[in-house]
Amino acid sequence: MTVPTRRALRLTVFRGESDTWHHKPLYAELVHRAHAAGLAGASVFRGIEGFGASSVIHTSRLLSLGEELPVAVVIVDAEDRVRAFLPRIEELLTGGLAVLDACEVLTPGTPAPPGDPERHPGEPGSGR
Repeated sequence: MTVPTRRALRLTVFRGESDTWHHKPLYAELVHRAHAAGLAGASVFRGIEGFGASSVIHTSRLLSLGEELPVAVVIVDAEDRVRAFLPRIEELLTGGLAVLDACEVLTPGTPAPPGDPERHPGEPGSGR
């Protein structure tokens, strides 16, 4: 049996660990706004090394502990819900990089109703 999947959209926002919004970490503001919007989920990942537009490499290696590390905030939900959320965070995206990409969410044990348009053709319960 194949694990059912649903189409979704993943928003990944890349920022620096020390970026703030009204004296709070910017990554925390993104997560709280996603939660308030009722989105399916959001996670923050701390990078160990990276660089952006400045071309300065930030690293967690011992000699560079004072450097700002990269963080990625990843938000996943249905495409229409993520796109509706974008205007709510537009002001937070200035100076960073945000990426949208289509993805599939595994949904084991949660069969969709027959003919669910979120299902891929040929999946169990897709009616196609």
